[in-house]
Amino acid sequence: MMGFLYMTGVNFILTLIATVLCVFFAPTAAGPGIPEIKAYLNGVDTPNMYGATTMFVKIVGSIGAVAAGLDLGKEGPLVHIGACIASLLGQGGPDDYRIKWRWIRYFNNDRDRRDIITCGASSGVCAAFRSPVGGVLFALEEVATWWRSALLWRTFFSTAVVVVVLRAFMEYCKDGACGLFGQGGLIMFDVGGVPVRYHVADLIPVTVIGIIGGVLGSLYNYLLHKVLRLYNLINAKGKLAKISLSLAVSLFTSACLYGLPFLASCTPCDPSVVDSECPSTGRMGNFKQFNCPKGHYNDLATLLLTTNDDAVRNIFSTNTPSEYRVFSLVIFFILYCILGLFTFGIAVPSGLFLPIILMGSAYGRLLGMAMGSYASIDQGLYAVLGAASLMAGSMRMTVSLCVIFLELTNNLLLLPITMLVLLISKSVGDCFNPSIYEIILELKGLPFLEAHPEPWMRNITVGELADVKPPVVTLSGIETVGRIVDVLRNTTHNGFAVVDSVGQVSEVHGLVLRAHLLLVLKKKWFLQERRRTEEWEVREKFTWVDVAERWGTIEEVAVTKEEMEMYVDLHPLTNTTPYTVVETMSVAKALVQFRQVGLRHMLVLPKYHGHGVPPVVGILTRQDLRAHNILSAFPHLEKSHASKKGR
Repeated sequence: MMGFLYMTGVNFILTLIATVLCVFFAPTAAGPGIPEIKAYLNGVDTPNMYGATTMFVKIVGSIGAVAAGLDLGKEGPLVHIGACIASLLGQGGPDDYRIKWRWIRYFNNDRDRRDIITCGASSGVCAAFRSPVGGVLFALEEVATWWRSALLWRTFFSTAVVVVVLRAFMEYCKDGACGLFGQGGLIMFDVGGVPVRYHVADLIPVTVIGIIGGVLGSLYNYLLHKVLRLYNLINAKGKLAKISLSLAVSLFTSACLYGLPFLASCTPCDPSVVDSECPSTGRMGNFKQFNCPKGHYNDLATLLLTTNDDAVRNIFSTNTPSEYRVFSLVIFFILYCILGLFTFGIAVPSGLFLPIILMGSAYGRLLGMAMGSYASIDQGLYAVLGAASLMAGSMRMTVSLCVIFLELTNNLLLLPITMLVLLISKSVGDCFNPSIYEIILELKGLPFLEAHPEPWMRNITVGELADVKPPVVTLSGIETVGRIVDVLRNTTHNGFAVVDSVGQVSEVHGLVLRAHLLLVLKKKWFLQERRRTEEWEVREKFTWVDVAERWGTIEEVAVTKEEMEMYVDLHPLTNTTPYTVVETMSVAKALVQFRQVGLRHMLVLPKYHGHGVPPVVGILTRQDLRAHNILSAFPHLEKSHASKKGR
């Protein structure tokens, strides 16, 4: 009982520290952070995701959550930490202590900022799995929306530096001075020492593992979706509810980890094993004594009362056909399925990789034990295939996962059947629901644009889509201050069309951003009469730094009654070459162009121009092009598409 109280108390305190940091200092540090990175690289603004406070809370909170024994991994948080480091380097440090070096200005544009965050994300994967090539492919396959050859070598260079630094620290820590760090070298779960021989008959159980992984992965996604929706309702009740939920999960986890090994029976040590290795009472080892007499070990305690990394090493262990009992592996699998569902979503930094690996490796080893002498593949290798199958069934990645598992396990001979398992699992999972990251994006309300438009989007034009929106708000090239203030106060738009009158016909001059309008108001760049400004007047008032900054909200701007009657020349601050489409273009084409170019605003122009014809039909944003929002305005589109599929 004292051991249980001590373990539960320490885990409780560690969870409390991680939760309090997330709840009070950086709410965006909770969760893995990968969906938000994916959304940002797709063009979605994700505020407060890459600040210094978020990074600090992510590091300390992840240490606390993992050390508390919760069923979560450090891999997702490491990806987020890498992105935070990259973002801080690109902007010269935190907002209050920025370095003003000239070379940093090259990262002030959106494209280079996205590139450096992509490099940071790939470096995080490399640091988590010690997998440099896997990190590059993860960034390519999962998080990056826009990819080009220059980004390939940049991410590869970043991961190469990570591996060199990791290796240097491992050499320094090889005498055990750094605790568990560096155990096993760069290969975390080495199964390369066992010979791999498989025949045509082995393809049957391998195919079964792939199918099971796809079904269980999609089922896990479905159940996790329900749990996360419930957690959103609980977390919405306030900070105390978030803390209480995390602590309740911590208490439940500690009780299960300490209590369930008592259900397992003791196993006598193999006489061929050295006495110092079986049984073991330290933090490492495959044979935990726990409650067993001398010369015996508890196989379930070996899997539960250890770090998650060591649990994976134990369950991946090769040439150990009789080390684990079926009863213990079944309990382990059921427990981690339950913990995996109820732990993810609490207010602590958490990753999905390791919990899914633990679940998949359990049923993979069970299948290997069921095959017995009928299969020529080791049980530990079945565990590796099971972990890969569940990862592909839940996350729907293939190429990057294949390389990550290759670099994790150091067994090139396992590559062909690993590829087969991943392809089968992904194909089966895609038949049921989206990937886990897409589900999280939807729950968080992040407007992620998919690469391929829905088929029914060909049946509607951008003009029809603009017609169901509120009337477009336009500004004159030379506008009154009062009109600008009124527009900013009564709308939430971030872009406005600027229109000039040429005779009796109005034409589009360009697009001006809300941030630039606020800049004009804060700088008091007003004119006494309606006129165009000279270039030197603009250069004297504004710098490129001013134009790149965000300028708060309209509530922070004070404008007098006399200033309301003055004028502003918007021509110098207007983008005169915005991306435009004709109102007759299909939404499917517009979506492809919007996503490929990485736009935030798309102007819809009329097909015919003339007297009485408005120069702008509307302005489309990514929210307007999301399938869910279009169907809410045109519900008949999905019904017609469903009826065609039915016929």
